[in-house]
Amino acid sequence: MNAVMSKWLWGKWFYARCDTIGLLGRHSLSESEEITISEVNPNLRRFILPLLVLFSLILISASAGLAQDKAAQDKTAQDKTDQSKKPAPQTPLTKPGANLIPTGEQLAESAVYMYGTRGLLDQIRRNGIERGRITRRTAEGQTEQATYERRFVRGADSTKDKIRIDQKMPTMEYSLVFGEGRLWGIINGSNFTPRQDAAASFMSQQWHSIDALLRYKENGSTPTYVDRMKQKGIDLYVLDLTDKEQRKTRYYISASSLRVLWLEYEEPLETGGAPVKYTRTFHDYRVAQGTLVPYRTVLLADNKELQEINVSSVTYGIRMDDGMFQNPEAQANSNP
Repeated sequence: MNAVMSKWLWGKWFYARCDTIGLLGRHSLSESEEITISEVNPNLRRFILPLLVLFSLILISASAGLAQDKAAQDKTAQDKTDQSKKPAPQTPLTKPGANLIPTGEQLAESAVYMYGTRGLLDQIRRNGIERGRITRRTAEGQTEQATYERRFVRGADSTKDKIRIDQKMPTMEYSLVFGEGRLWGIINGSNFTPRQDAAASFMSQQWHSIDALLRYKENGSTPTYVDRMKQKGIDLYVLDLTDKEQRKTRYYISASSLRVLWLEYEEPLETGGAPVKYTRTFHDYRVAQGTLVPYRTVLLADNKELQEINVSSVTYGIRMDDGMFQNPEAQANSNP
């Protein structure tokens, strides 16, 4: 239809133009008359026909292009409408606003996200080895130093973890091992029962730690938002974490970086004794295999420094012999 109409209009115009300059033998054209190529001077046929074909093709192409443009516009409008109907994706509360009060779980998830995201932490920190130096201050005011190697393999939760800490002091070497839910010591290849303070220090380091916060879901712990406050000019979020054994740890989290700056907990030095307030501070954060690690940790009891740990290296994803975490006596009894 477009081709026929184009041919008619073009012929009408061309005929009128040629008539004006005397190229044709006719001087008038009614609208009801049909214009054909046979009516034109034969000398002009070869000139008119290509022009008519070209003009028709141009009109057809333009019509098709307009139709395609309209279809594309309709599709774009439909896509925008569909997208507006989709719910907005939920993202971790990585940096809560100044006037926003987060829930305990939002704040805990934000910390998980900033320390490396849950997927990366689960993948990278399944096992590893950490090396460094421990400095202890005794009740007599003396200082003891030791180098250490801490090896670990994570379980489904913290109670199923396997941990071994080998310590070397100037006068002795020994290991503390946690596995199958119990703690024992090894010295010169023989088992021994750790002193109460050594055992308490070892277990408290697991119960009241940054890892306890990052693994709160798998451990079944409950995070509770407490407050937002400022101390020494630092804007902080305060979060309580209560585990299944009702042990409570209070975390002080930077509102700007969402890193744990320090934590607090209370424990008696001995069963039935008065509770002592412990503070564990974290310094010198660095990135290790895509996750945040504090390379310096200080432990205080009633504001008196007890211990300082300086990490020299940490490597995740190392395979370890499971025999390192087994009780030597249990191994001997299992052998015929």
